[in-house]
Amino acid sequence: MTTALATRNHEIALAGPVGSLDSYISAVGAIPVLSKEDEQSLARQLRDEENLDAARELVMAHLRFVVHIAKGYTGYGLPLNDLIQEGNVGLMKAVKRFDPEYDVRLVSFAVHWIRAEIHEFVLKNWRIVKVATTKAQRKLFFNLRKAKKTLAWLTAAETKAVAEDLGVSEKEVTEMEKRLHSRDAIFDPTPDLDDERNFTPAAYLPAPDSDPARQVETSDFNNDASTRMHAALEILDDRSRRILEERWLTEDKMTLHELADEYGISAERIRQLEVNAIKKLRNAMAV
Repeated sequence: MTTALATRNHEIALAGPVGSLDSYISAVGAIPVLSKEDEQSLARQLRDEENLDAARELVMAHLRFVVHIAKGYTGYGLPLNDLIQEGNVGLMKAVKRFDPEYDVRLVSFAVHWIRAEIHEFVLKNWRIVKVATTKAQRKLFFNLRKAKKTLAWLTAAETKAVAEDLGVSEKEVTEMEKRLHSRDAIFDPTPDLDDERNFTPAAYLPAPDSDPARQVETSDFNNDASTRMHAALEILDDRSRRILEERWLTEDKMTLHELADEYGISAERIRQLEVNAIKKLRNAMAV
């Protein structure tokens, strides 16, 4: 990645998902993941020297994890970009409180703070899922909340001004304002066994055994291992590489005798080539 492109990605990431969500996700995904050593070093600089550049690097390197966690809450009907922004707030709180002396990665520590901010956002906005069922109503809901300066009811003049500004009728503004002032649905009401449609926010929360940090770490480890394995395969000669592929990397695996017949050598020689190739592969991946 060129310096210019990296800088551009950082600018997009710092701005948050305010423009194209796809561009933002692509930008944060392009920011390199920190090694444990670099993470610890930056955390100490932040703690001991109050180095804001170190804090910025820690936040930037973990924005991808916020996106991953936020996607797990899209079932609420709330915009993903809002969920990501709230999660980013939680990430920044986690970075501020992270102690590098504990033998734990920042992503594992930050999950609690990211989730907490997203949960609070979902609870504050749960009413929208109940009262604003269409895309247009959701848009009006959020815009009306921004337009209202106080908790008081809008005057006739204010209602007209909001309607003109949002491009809707005054009746729609008044109806949505009534809904905004309506009583919230409780978070986890007593379930009605006769009504299968009785959904609550609790029904959408992640399962207790679902740890986004562990899922992300596992996914990154698998991707890294796969990349390193393919790179290591390239150092083998064509025959050794094909023997490994046919013996380990395909569904219909060939036997030693089948490969021996194809290459016109003994099955024992094929086994020796296989063992040597595996050793080379392990050594290359360990670097």
